[in-house]
Amino acid sequence: MEKLQLEFTLKTSVKVLYQMLSTPSGLSRWFAEDVNINRDGTYSFIWDGSEEIAELVSKKRDEFVKYKWVESDDSSSFFEFRIQIDPMTNDVALIITDYCDEGEEEETSDLWSKQVETLRQNIGG
Repeated sequence: MEKLQLEFTLKTSVKVLYQMLSTPSGLSRWFAEDVNINRDGTYSFIWDGSEEIAELVSKKRDEFVKYKWVESDDSSSFFEFRIQIDPMTNDVALIITDYCDEGEEEETSDLWSKQVETLRQNIGG
């Protein structure tokens, strides 16, 4: 597995961005077609009728959210959204950490770029 770390600058508040990264209603506006929290606390992400289950591994309000895919035995099969503020400019950055198979880095990066563009449209930034 190859580790990817992508950074996107967004014109939004930390609070708004954190809501888009950590709640089913926020995630379903840009990340997946539908997102639900199951009775066991896992998250169901639905794309084109296909469902993937992830566990919320850790989070810190207004700073980061980390999810792990339940179906994968690979310990690196997680994705993380981290929020950073540039101390000089006060710009808000979204840093995404994800893993992909070797040779799929560009495709995965392009997919994240498209999803973040949808996020931008939803938050006005």
